[in-house]
Amino acid sequence: MTVRLKGKGVVSRGFRQGIEMGGDRRLEVCPGQFILSRIDARHGASGIIPAELAGAVVTNDFPVFDCDESRLRPRYLSWLSKTEAFVEACRTTSEGTTNRVRLREELFSRIAIVVPPVIEQDQVVARIEAVTTRLDEARRLRQEIQGDAKALLHSVFHRLIQGAAYRPLAEVAPIVRRPVAIELDGVYPELGARSFGKGLFHKPTLSGADLDWQKLFRVHTGDLVISNIKAWEGAIAVAGEADHGRVGSHRYITCVARDGIATPEFLCFYLLTNEGIEQVQGASPGSADRNRTLAMGRLEQLIVPVPTIEKQREFSTLQVKVTAIQQTQAANQPELDALLPAVLDKAFKGEL
Repeated sequence: MTVRLKGKGVVSRGFRQGIEMGGDRRLEVCPGQFILSRIDARHGASGIIPAELAGAVVTNDFPVFDCDESRLRPRYLSWLSKTEAFVEACRTTSEGTTNRVRLREELFSRIAIVVPPVIEQDQVVARIEAVTTRLDEARRLRQEIQGDAKALLHSVFHRLIQGAAYRPLAEVAPIVRRPVAIELDGVYPELGARSFGKGLFHKPTLSGADLDWQKLFRVHTGDLVISNIKAWEGAIAVAGEADHGRVGSHRYITCVARDGIATPEFLCFYLLTNEGIEQVQGASPGSADRNRTLAMGRLEQLIVPVPTIEKQREFSTLQVKVTAIQQTQAANQPELDALLPAVLDKAFKGEL
């Protein structure tokens, strides 16, 4: 059976008055009501009010609807609202300019949905939730594996540095700058460092003709790359083969680990630990975001643990293995993310 959402359909507009704030009407919501955002319904911002939000108050930008549960189960509508077809219907019933697109409720109310008997709705919901339970378990296991791998690295690291001597970074991995001579017809592939230890990323290629005052410096494989304005936030990483030959602005400092004394991976890991980042933050004075600059002199004075090179190399090997696990999981993530839309599509076609 195909019915419209409102009118002679299966939902009715909820108008339970809430409170007045600044002259704007607020509506009190109840569990089981269907709610959506006028602004973001076209992006999938809709769902059923859960029990823990009973009595919550929303503005008029969030219309709510009461389901006729004798004809439409709220959980069925909840899952239906997550389908691409429903979200697309919300897009087509939203109008306005770029920054003021709003769902038009009178158009939304004309959306037609397939409403099987409630017994079939319950069966569809049960099938969907049986599958999503397994998907949630798969996600939980992935997070558990990642957490265990991270905990393993930190445990091994702390064992390695027990009793190790600490030395200034300048002695272990001195700063090495490779100035780039900029030519008008030259091209310069740039890189940057993400905060919170999330590695390097590639920026668009710069053209020599577009550069005037900027100074660029070459990055090589194995460099310890540090953003002097974001180091306090963990913008520290090791350059890989894909980063070799790229350039960074004067804001990026490169240090080269002395052969036989330290590995860049070990040093990077230390600087991103609580102990290491506290040193970096202490060497990056200032109160505002971009005023917290790490000067090269203060960077060189940071002290780092230096266990034997053999232990550092063993740790680097372990890091490679953990990174491989993380990359495999990241590669599989799109497939996992695509499973729910596929499940919903099959469920509402009666193919699940």
